[in-house]
Amino acid sequence: MDTPLGFLDWTVIAVYFAVVFGVAIVATIRERRRGNEDSEDYFLAGRNVGWFVIGASLFASNIGSEHLVGLAGSGATSGVAPGQFEVLASLMLLLLGWVFVPFYLKSGVFTMPEFLERRYSSGARWYLATVSILAYVLTKISVTIFAGAVVFSAIGVPFWTGALVVVFATGAYTVFGGLRAVLYTDMLQTFVLIGGAAAVTFAGLAAVGGWDAMVVEVGPGFLDMWKPASDPDFPWTGILFGAPILGIWYWCTDQFIVQRTLSAKSIDDARRGTILAGFLKLLPLFIFVLPGMLAAALVAQGKMELGNANEALPALVAVLLPVGMRGLVVAGLLAALMSSLSSVFNSSSTLITWDVYKRLRPAASERQLVWVGRLSTVALTVLGLAWIPFVEAAEGGLYVYIQSVQAYISPPIAAVFLFGLLWPRANAVGALASLLTGLALGLGRLFLEVLNGPGGDGLADGTVWALLAEVNFLHIAIAIFAACTIVLISVSLATAPPPAEKTAGLTFATAEADVATDAGWRRTDLVLSGVLVACVAAIWLIFS
Repeated sequence: MDTPLGFLDWTVIAVYFAVVFGVAIVATIRERRRGNEDSEDYFLAGRNVGWFVIGASLFASNIGSEHLVGLAGSGATSGVAPGQFEVLASLMLLLLGWVFVPFYLKSGVFTMPEFLERRYSSGARWYLATVSILAYVLTKISVTIFAGAVVFSAIGVPFWTGALVVVFATGAYTVFGGLRAVLYTDMLQTFVLIGGAAAVTFAGLAAVGGWDAMVVEVGPGFLDMWKPASDPDFPWTGILFGAPILGIWYWCTDQFIVQRTLSAKSIDDARRGTILAGFLKLLPLFIFVLPGMLAAALVAQGKMELGNANEALPALVAVLLPVGMRGLVVAGLLAALMSSLSSVFNSSSTLITWDVYKRLRPAASERQLVWVGRLSTVALTVLGLAWIPFVEAAEGGLYVYIQSVQAYISPPIAAVFLFGLLWPRANAVGALASLLTGLALGLGRLFLEVLNGPGGDGLADGTVWALLAEVNFLHIAIAIFAACTIVLISVSLATAPPPAEKTAGLTFATAEADVATDAGWRRTDLVLSGVLVACVAAIWLIFS
């Protein structure tokens, strides 16, 4: 951001931090006065959270650096196509609320690895817990801290000072209040985030001369979400068949997201929260992707300069917004990063406490579990800070491939969860074989990418290895998911069926007839879900 912030901007940012801490403190102290200080309260907010807070938290915790920088940058170069992942997320959230949540809540689990143990075995639990914790530390935590430091650096604060401010501010209220503090600060940050991003969008539309003027400058191709199957980045085949696989993993089985629904006071609250989040996930197309397109249009009109596409959003803030409003937008950027970081801190500490420490010390007291969770969060902040130099050193090279690990570990996890609910014959041996097969295939593809990328020596052109390294990752996800499904089914059929306790109430065939607690809620939610599906269809139709 080339234009320095004024006194009013800094005042807005300071007020934002004060309010965030105030909300976290009030929400936490209120519950402690009621005598609630056990592991269920710390990790799952006492399982008494309402639908609005859950929906806002699902949205806010998901918005991270890839949205603030990546979506706007992609919008400046590719148009609305990157918005496919955001629109598709709305449907995945419906899948979470209607298909997965009833089983999660009725099983009473704290974590997703614990659910896999209930359905399959302890081996599946250890696999998912280990993979999740490593992925959170090496990607989500360090990358979010890094992005927060970059935001501070752009407004004149030294990089490491910004990193320390972000990590200690976020870590403080996460350690203090657990998931309850995370949920209620997420709710606040949702409003700040949407308000700041919307301000940039409206200012950009006014500066460019309106929607029609933008379309003239960027061309009609920028308004087409559906790209040819040969498109290197967003092939329609990958979007239609590959992206849902990643979506099921992220939105329906990842502790980072699902933990919010586990805190619900009822199945109805959890489901309605996912529906609200589904509507909110339609916004990034307009408040993150659209500003990138507006930046490209303003460059074409000669009204601003853009050295790098990833600078689209901060450049718009610097050029278009007045003093005071810039502070609001910077607060919105920090809100998104802090929300995402607090969520991953809490989710990681839950996995460490519940799936590692409690497994090793089953007789641990409630007080011990809470303190292990707090100490885990502190350790995670230190590890995140320690990993930042590696993120900086790998910028543009290995860092990209570390991020893509998530795309390659997701197909086997999606397969074992999905078939675990749909097919009672799926057993522990088949699940573990599927998970290990997917891990091997995913890491194999990642290895080929590293060799073929700018940081590697390259693979000989025309070889099968080079071709595999160049296939779009969404198409690779389809292939890995298919392979994992075949392994899961084949091995399960070749071995003994699972015992009755591994399927009772954990599959559709053995579930209770009615998973709703209130028929009125169910009817209303069916209507709202239909409206959301219609909105997604309308967006796909308009941008095609």
